[in-house]
Amino acid sequence: MRREDLHKCRRIVVKVGSGVIAHPHGGLKEKVISNLALELAELQAQGKEVILVSSGAVAAGMGILGFRDRPSSIPVKQACAAVGQAHLIWTYERHFERWGQRVAQVLLTRDDLEDRRRYLNARNTLFSILRLGVIPLINENDTVMVEEIKFGDNDNLSALVAMMGEADLLVILSTVEGLYTSDPNRSGNAFLLSEVSTFSDELERCQIEGVSPIGTGGMLSKIKAIKKAVASGIPAIIAQGDNQRVLRKILKGEKVGTFFPPRGERLEGRKRWIGYTLHPMGVVVIDNGAARALTKEGRSLLPKGVLRVEGAFEMGDPVSCITQDGKEIARGLVNYSSQEIERIKGLHSSEIEGALGYHHSPEVIHRDNLVVLHEHL
Repeated sequence: MRREDLHKCRRIVVKVGSGVIAHPHGGLKEKVISNLALELAELQAQGKEVILVSSGAVAAGMGILGFRDRPSSIPVKQACAAVGQAHLIWTYERHFERWGQRVAQVLLTRDDLEDRRRYLNARNTLFSILRLGVIPLINENDTVMVEEIKFGDNDNLSALVAMMGEADLLVILSTVEGLYTSDPNRSGNAFLLSEVSTFSDELERCQIEGVSPIGTGGMLSKIKAIKKAVASGIPAIIAQGDNQRVLRKILKGEKVGTFFPPRGERLEGRKRWIGYTLHPMGVVVIDNGAARALTKEGRSLLPKGVLRVEGAFEMGDPVSCITQDGKEIARGLVNYSSQEIERIKGLHSSEIEGALGYHHSPEVIHRDNLVVLHEHL
């Protein structure tokens, strides 16, 4: 997809960060939220379906509770989020109501998306909300967050929501115009990248250092989130959130922000879930022949191509497939536990039963449960 084709996008995920809608020392920017509500309501009236992923609960709570700086303690952050989330959704609801648009609050944790049953329930609920003409307002459930269930930031959450919601476009609204070659606040030679079609280590270093005093992400977190989206077939844009009518400009194909076209064909829902939502429980290191079979030939992973196993996992768990030189090329659901794979690695499939006394499958990972990561094709 090209910029000129973005007007065809029907379902759009818009992520807005705390730095865009909240003041540096807490509290919300009513005017920015009002303008955003107007734009999203207009898109909805045009027949588009809009999903909003919004940060700001902690910042809103900070303002109400009188904190000048973002708390470092997780329990205090959770308290700020509990107070602020109610204020955040009330503020959005009030501004959307001016344009006759209804909204719904959806709070998620990583567990909600990693458990297949809960993932499907969340997905079905999201689709039902959209069918009713309501705009879902999604945030991480900060009131119960701990390190084990955190998405890490709402950039990552927005990419996961775009995949779960089968979006046609992901827009990340930031405090900066887009991705620059270097920090424009420090270098007079920095220039905005209008389009990025490939990713590299060098690209990930083209970031603006630091984060907002009230935010948790940065440019690198946005790039990592966008890599997931475009790899699954969803185009993405980073643009400045206080740019007037920014969404209208984007959908008209104007050169606003940085555009990231999708890579390859769109993955079907279950493959997106396996490849980009699940957190790997371990690693399977494979030889060059197996790597070629997975990436070039679309084959399953057989025990013959496995060199070693790292971590402890059970049958059905998600794992990373890593080459001998340390590159992750695929993810999949294993048919054997880590202990079983250690016993059958290097063997032909016909030798599995002799080694274990039984066999579940001739493959360590069947190709139907395996996703090749596009950045390594």
